[in-house]
Amino acid sequence: MKARLAGALSGATLATFATALLAVSLQAVAQTKGEIRVALIYSKTGPLEAYGKQTETGFMLGLDYATNGMMMVAGKKLVVIEKDDQGKPDVGKSLLATAYGDDKADIAVGPTSSGVALALLPVAEEYKKILLVEPAVADSITGDKWNKYIFRTGRNSSQDAISNAVVADADGVSIGTLAQDYAFGRDGVKAFKEALKKTKVVHEEYLPPTTSDFTAGIQRLVDALKDKPGRKFIAVIWAGATPPYGALAALDLKKRYGIEVGTGGNILPAMVAYKQFPGMEGATYYYFGIPKNPVNEWLVANHYGKFKTPPDFFTAGGMSAAIAVVDALKKTGGDTNTDKLIKTMEGMSFETPKGKMTFRKEDHQAMQSMYHFRIKVDPAFAWGVPELVHEIKPEEMDIPIKNKR
Repeated sequence: MKARLAGALSGATLATFATALLAVSLQAVAQTKGEIRVALIYSKTGPLEAYGKQTETGFMLGLDYATNGMMMVAGKKLVVIEKDDQGKPDVGKSLLATAYGDDKADIAVGPTSSGVALALLPVAEEYKKILLVEPAVADSITGDKWNKYIFRTGRNSSQDAISNAVVADADGVSIGTLAQDYAFGRDGVKAFKEALKKTKVVHEEYLPPTTSDFTAGIQRLVDALKDKPGRKFIAVIWAGATPPYGALAALDLKKRYGIEVGTGGNILPAMVAYKQFPGMEGATYYYFGIPKNPVNEWLVANHYGKFKTPPDFFTAGGMSAAIAVVDALKKTGGDTNTDKLIKTMEGMSFETPKGKMTFRKEDHQAMQSMYHFRIKVDPAFAWGVPELVHEIKPEEMDIPIKNKR
């Protein structure tokens, strides 16, 4: 009798438990049915923390702009799931898998570091979900490591390199490169060398990403350049909290050896050092005072209104990524099916703070303008001000397709 009663109670308990599980499952479905879940993976901490924060700020502003403040697309609520990869590839890889698997993210955006991005690419392929890369730069992301689930709004190393080659390429010019010893720096130098037709690269100097003492590396560059005839440059390809510009300026290389410094754009704190190089030229991805279009006007006004400062380099990138996500979802009517999103996004054009971008069908790289600048020293600004010399439009840059599609 007791055994039969115990069995009956056990069966009842199991039935109740199963019913509860079903209820929880149905509730979870109900909660996510009206949502579109976006994972934002970035360096909230780590060596590229400053870049990551700008991406996050720009992304949230971009969602606000693209949804008219509603944070909804096609009647579905946009939910952003933030993940801090700390600038570590293994951490980023685990976080993306968790985002796709446990958090049920429909699409992911990020990361900050090229090294982390390369670790994330196979995860997107494994889960068959889109990873929109912003702002990691290495060519290999949309090159030999690419897969069809990868799109990128950020510029790639070739876009950086070719636009800077437009500025630096001339007969009788010798260049030494100073870059970080990882994918960002090495891909950048490789693309830069490939883009140069006249200028000769006489030395390549690669230093650890966290280098703070540049003395030995700069000396090797000086030794390689000082006796060269004609114009001589050190071309800097660097990202992070300890850029080499102060060390280069302190050595007064132009006066001592006739060696000039050239570089691309950077975040405003890094560009404080640019004031030591008046007249320096290069090409940049973004500076808030350069593009003239309604999206950038909105970004500048709203960033000033909220933070009392202008938007920076990666803020514009974050906003561009958000606009791309929302525009794609609008076109699919809120459908997050990956194959439908891929078909929609291939060849898709969208308006950003930089003007129009278009995802190239062959490798999903966003074609976009770059800006030839010349540094002006203005007492009203703490940084060297990049004045526009020429907008280098997408059709002026022959960006190679490097994937194996």
